Amino acid sequence: MERTLHLVLYDRAWPDRFAAEATQLRAALGAAAVAIEHVGSTAVPGLAGKPVLDVAVAVTSAATADQGIPRLEALGYEYRGPYGEDPRRRYYVRDTHGVRTVQIHLYVLPAAAWCEKLAFRDALRADPALAAAYAAEKYRVAEAVGWNKRAYSRTKGRFVERVLAELRAGRRRELGACGPTPA
Repeated sequence: MERTLHLVLYDRAWPDRFAAEATQLRAALGAAAVAIEHVGSTAVPGLAGKPVLDVAVAVTSAATADQGIPRLEALGYEYRGPYGEDPRRRYYVRDTHGVRTVQIHLYVLPAAAWCEKLAFRDALRADPALAAAYAAEKYRVAEAVGWNKRAYSRTKGRFVERVLAELRAGRRRELGACGPTPA
């Protein structure tokens, strides 16, 4: 049975939860993690979202990513493998008492998806009207799909892709914040 989702109002504790998580990740991964970023709705002040911390971690090689698997598993993460069709993106989850609390998107750089994840977050942080429109879209989509988590993610992705298309076309400046992604 597909798990259903729920959205909650922004929680001011999310940045502190991320900071604590990032400290654990830095200790576990050391210099292998070239960057650890708070992403997703919990990273945007005032934005409603699923009460699940989204963490993006960047490493420089597939070998480094593979070496991190047991280290992250030791922190209670379950490795789910490559995420979607992108072999440069790995996915981990941690549930507490059967409830998802943290998910990690680990990227082997260079990765366009890393830049896009940061750019989308930064666009929402920089533009309160865009963040409000995204919040409204999230609630609209959740209602439309009967609060089905998988359908929600797929359907709200259209909004995300539209914003990313604007970033790629230069109509928004945030995409350059990550710098160019070498081929």
